[in-house]
This record gives sequence, C-alpha cells and structure tokens, in this order.
Amino acid sequence: MTVRHARRAALRLLAACAATVAMPAWALRAAAEPQVQLSQAQSRAFQAWMLRIVNAQIERGPSPRWTHRDCAGLVRFAVNEALTVHDAKWLHANGIASDRRLPPELELDAKQAALRNRWVQMGGSVGHFVTALALVQHNSRFIAREISQALPGDLLFFDQGDEQHLMVWMGARIAYHTGTVTPDDNGLRTVDIKELTSWKDTRWQPVVNNPNFAGVFRLAFLS
Repeated sequence: MTVRHARRAALRLLAACAATVAMPAWALRAAAEPQVQLSQAQSRAFQAWMLRIVNAQIERGPSPRWTHRDCAGLVRFAVNEALTVHDAKWLHANGIASDRRLPPELELDAKQAALRNRWVQMGGSVGHFVTALALVQHNSRFIAREISQALPGDLLFFDQGDEQHLMVWMGARIAYHTGTVTPDDNGLRTVDIKELTSWKDTRWQPVVNNPNFAGVFRLAFLS
C-alpha cells in the first residue's frame, strides 16, 4: 500500500469511527486524556470570533503575529486568537473597532483557556505547531462529506497526495491560504461556494464524488 493510499484509508477509518462513536478524532487516538470542551454557548461565540479574525486577515492583511503563513497556519492563528481575551488592547492590535457589534466573550475556565496553542501532533505529543493532516486527524472530528452539513468555522480538508490543504467554511463562502507568499500576494483567498463546487480543477471541488475531498471536519473541543 502506498503512503497516499494508507493516508486516505486512515482518513476513511477516522470518518467511520467518528460517525459511529461520536467522539472527536484525536480522542480516539488519545482516549486516556480527558477531552476539554466548550459549552454550546461558548462554541457559538468561538465560531463567531474565529470568523471575525479570519475576515480581519483578509480585509486588512496578515497580522504580524501570524508567523506560519499557510493553510494550517491560518487555522491555528484564528483558533488561538479566538480563544484569547478580546479586550481593548487586543481589538486595537487587530484593527477591530470596539464600537462594532462584537461576539460575546467566551468566559473560559482555566482548563478551557489552556486549549490555546495546544495541538496534538502526529506522534501524540502536544505543542504550538500542527500540520494540516494532524489538525484534522488528532484535533478535529469528522462531520460529513456533504458541504451542506458544515457550520461556520468548520474545516474542509483536501488530500492531494503529496500535499494536504485546509479551507475554512465561512457560511456563504470559503477562506483559505494558498501556502505561497510573494511581495505582491499575501496568499489569502476567499471564494464563493458555488464557484468552488464548479471549479475547473475538479480536485478542489468540495463534493462527495471528488476522491481528493476528505470532507468537513469540526474542531474537537467544540460542542
């Protein structure tokens, strides 16, 4: 079995297990460690902040604090910033006006706050960095292969063989980073779902009959 086929088999098994036992994907591999989750209200607030942060990167350009600028880096940055306290200093640093309608604060307890910058990596260790593949395999749970089941903030995962790619479902559109940065291009993109489902390069279409589309995944700590 090739590495590519083995990875796809693992993703299919991951999806089947998540659908069967309704456990977060990485919890299946690290069941000895209790899973910390946000409440439903906290989860909705988190998703709203995550989308606001992704939008800020697209509208204003990447934050100087966002150091690893690729598809997984966009997700890691948005997740970590959504889990922080959004006080006046934070709003100013991120160019978000305090007079705009803002999501409620998450009001995290100590264990929930410790989720920030805490990613389960491929070998089971925990650190600040995680690849796109480890992000879905160890830190997310499979939802569906139908895009209609996605909630704002969910992740679309594509396996292109030698490369894996994440996109963020924003509701009516999708945001992502190309993985390439040049002096004239920060790599950030948004695309309408209708446009992506009819994309000329069919490998990037988020549809059930695309073997490169692994499906919709949701961060494991969300309710």
